[in-house]
Amino acid sequence: MTIDLGTHPLTRWTGPFDLPAFGSVQDQDFEPVFEAALRAHEAEIEAIAGNSETPTIANTLQALELSGDALDRASAVFWMLAGAHTNERIQGVERAISPRMARHFSAISMNPRLFSRIDDLFNRRDELDLDPETRRVLEKTWRRYVRSGAKLGDEDKAALAKINEELASLGASFGQNVLADESSWVMFLDAGDLDGLPDFLKAAMAEAASSRGEAGRYAVTLSRSIYEPFTTFSERRDLREKAFRAFTMRGQNGGATDNSEVVRRTLELRAEKARLLGYESYAALKLEETMAKTPAAVQALLEPVWQKALEKAAVDQEGLEAIASGEGHNHPIAAWDWRHYAEKLRAQRFAFDEAELKPYLQLENVIAACFDVATKLFGIGFREQKGVTAWHPDVRTFAVLDGDGTQRGTFLADYFNRPTKRSGAWMSALQSGYKMDGGSKPIIYNVMNFARPPEGEAALLSLDEARTLFHEFGHALHGLLTDVTWPSVAGTAVSRDFVELPSQLYEHWLTVPQVLEKHARHRQTGEPMPQALIEKMEAAKTFNAGFATVEFTSSALIDMAYHQLSKAPEDPLAFEADTLEALDMPEAIAMRHRTPHFQHVFAGDGYSAGYYSYMWSEVLDADAFAAFEETGDPFDPETAAKLREFIYSAGGTQEPETLYTAFRGRMPSADAMMAKRGIA
Repeated sequence: MTIDLGTHPLTRWTGPFDLPAFGSVQDQDFEPVFEAALRAHEAEIEAIAGNSETPTIANTLQALELSGDALDRASAVFWMLAGAHTNERIQGVERAISPRMARHFSAISMNPRLFSRIDDLFNRRDELDLDPETRRVLEKTWRRYVRSGAKLGDEDKAALAKINEELASLGASFGQNVLADESSWVMFLDAGDLDGLPDFLKAAMAEAASSRGEAGRYAVTLSRSIYEPFTTFSERRDLREKAFRAFTMRGQNGGATDNSEVVRRTLELRAEKARLLGYESYAALKLEETMAKTPAAVQALLEPVWQKALEKAAVDQEGLEAIASGEGHNHPIAAWDWRHYAEKLRAQRFAFDEAELKPYLQLENVIAACFDVATKLFGIGFREQKGVTAWHPDVRTFAVLDGDGTQRGTFLADYFNRPTKRSGAWMSALQSGYKMDGGSKPIIYNVMNFARPPEGEAALLSLDEARTLFHEFGHALHGLLTDVTWPSVAGTAVSRDFVELPSQLYEHWLTVPQVLEKHARHRQTGEPMPQALIEKMEAAKTFNAGFATVEFTSSALIDMAYHQLSKAPEDPLAFEADTLEALDMPEAIAMRHRTPHFQHVFAGDGYSAGYYSYMWSEVLDADAFAAFEETGDPFDPETAAKLREFIYSAGGTQEPETLYTAFRGRMPSADAMMAKRGIA
């Protein structure tokens, strides 16, 4: 089969707004297109490496940045589908292409002729009269190649390439195993099993059952949008336990989808990779290019927070036990009880039931609030484009407009849970925005997993889900507002512990009074959220902070514990249990992400030795929003202009410390973060 990369719909995008023509994309095309695109990229790299002319920024660094366009385009479409709308054929391609891609990029990063040209430019950087962004790109590129093995001997290069290839396969398997466990488990219930469940949850469970061929019944699935409210509101302790055990055992059920060996081998290979590259641990390797820099700095953040969280959780648990005892239950609080009794304790302390909020948090209104905040802060607008074909009929397309009406990019959103989509929520880019060589407009997408409402009804969100939507849209703005020349520093191409700042910061605007007044409207009456309810919500904001912080921080500490080892544990799950015991992990709280389904860390390399970064960025976001609070205006124009210039638009053009200090005038302490969490 001959592939013309210049005309194929996977590599030449001819859809509206420069999107791929999704209606012409065929699953069977991916493998031959990937092979053709890989060969084309290899030829481009050979031309750069084999150039006999003296290395210049144009013939080496810029040529390298712009190479592989066909591969980038095919990859962008493929990995979007692999996460958001997969099937057996795509999963087969994923298993095949992951090691092939790893082999390809290892060969590039270890190409001695290519690196000699980069090294030559790097050594002459002071003589080249480079602008600051170009100099940073050169320095980052040189470091990336060195950290990828460019200076190793031939034998070690071969060993490292083999490790990278196997790690890619393991990451693909890990994610597919979790998805298989999530999509295959369901607990069907009847009307007599629904004690305590609010109407919004019954409706979502009825829709989930109907979509699985059980009309008239109710389904508990492992989507957080159903699982968490079910374990919060259900009065049936036996059913809460059953759902909890299924949720926490994803990836650890034996058989073909069990991730135990995948994790053990992944940790073994990561430790070996670090050793080959001259680092004492994989954490040391991964953290070198972050704001934290060292494992010790991460521990210095996490450990005091952990101790305060344990103290707060212990006090909270006493309150839960009192509630349970008052109902005549003598059992200790178990992990499947915590959310249930916490909701009752919140109602008792604050006369506040979070279910009261949902009629005011319609999905459409929360989307409008996201857009409205962006318009007020940054002067950009959004116009929905109907009838645009995307990867699934659920996907919505929006033109993103600058203040003068010109289009600066495209935003796509895929909001509802389905069995073909991996769990969680994320932002990614089909195409980054940059100015080099004629430029490229960003095409950014968000993926969520909200429960689908019954036909004709409005989708209602919990407060956490509304925050998630704001969070991921904050990431999207980081991609959409990018204003850089070089592709490799565009948008979210920043250090892992800085990338969460734009997203976590954006969450703050969800509960700004004027945003709630305009957008938090009752689904039936259209009335704004009552001030009394807002006050109760604010009063309860840090309620259950011990639980939330223990849940998160335990996952971050386990991630760091694994990756600070110079030798991987023989039994990672026993290591997880032993580490949690040493940390005095409360039996009544489970990690937010247990090892067998910790996709941030094991379904690829993204957040390995990096899950802490959400908290690191939280230190920044609490301080950054304070900059607006200090002005008395959450949309203060001068502060918003600096926020756009130094945080949302700057990408990776400077060190994150430099960018943050340019915005705020200083670096923050962790005090504001702990106060925000309610554990100070």
